Amino acid sequence: MARTGLSQAALARATGVDRSTVSALLAGGTRLPNAQLAADCAAALGVSCDWLLGLSARPEPADDLLAAATLVTEAARALIDETIFAWHREAAGYKIRHVPALLPDMLKTREMVEWEYAGHLGRSPEQALRSFEERLAWMRGSGSDYEIAVALHEVQALAEGSGYYSALAPAIRTAQIARMADLCDTLYPRLRLCLYDARMLFSAPVTIFGPKLAALYLGRNFLVFRDPARIEIFAAHVDGLVRGASIGAREAAGYLRRLLQTGGSAATAGADRELPPPRDAPP
Repeated sequence: MARTGLSQAALARATGVDRSTVSALLAGGTRLPNAQLAADCAAALGVSCDWLLGLSARPEPADDLLAAATLVTEAARALIDETIFAWHREAAGYKIRHVPALLPDMLKTREMVEWEYAGHLGRSPEQALRSFEERLAWMRGSGSDYEIAVALHEVQALAEGSGYYSALAPAIRTAQIARMADLCDTLYPRLRLCLYDARMLFSAPVTIFGPKLAALYLGRNFLVFRDPARIEIFAAHVDGLVRGASIGAREAAGYLRRLLQTGGSAATAGADRELPPPRDAPP
């Protein structure tokens, strides 16, 4: 009542009872409100019935708690935007698990970024690219460990120049694969890239920023969760991708270089249609 500025008389009017009833409840003793009065008081005061009854430590109504724990934000189709970068800063020093929609931005060459985001760099593409590179440099020095799970068919399509990458120049594709292989070597174990077979495992694009939040990528929006229980569910999901990956973090650089040597042939590189089952799958 003090927080909302409601007097006894105002609360009585809001709940449809006599002022004496409110006074009796505030005085303590043996008198307790019935369920309807408790609900009316909670509504008038903007708190939950559970909190009034001592069953919850949080006074916010359930709808408010859910809204605070789950957030929908816009997702710009342009590099690492301010929102995403803020999440990385918030989780600095924690392990960040990432399942990208395509290839992870933080492993891309400048030429790859220019090709992929050409229509989204605005009037100052050079400034946008420079800002992007500065943010990537910060992320690599932030103290966070990055565990990234990429669909195996994504890197195979890049190597072959098929599907999404069919219009990408061979030189850019080759340089992109080489860069990923080099970063897997030089940044390991702080950067661990694994490749999973989407025929056996599947994931929507998602990033878990330590214990801080989990962001599910929808295309034009992020669905963001901040409650620990849901964050743990998403983290366990990505952990399952990592455990079940066909190409583990120690093997990723070698596999990428074999793709280069074989001209994009997945079979010769060692990840053809006879892929072994994930490492945690039954025989």
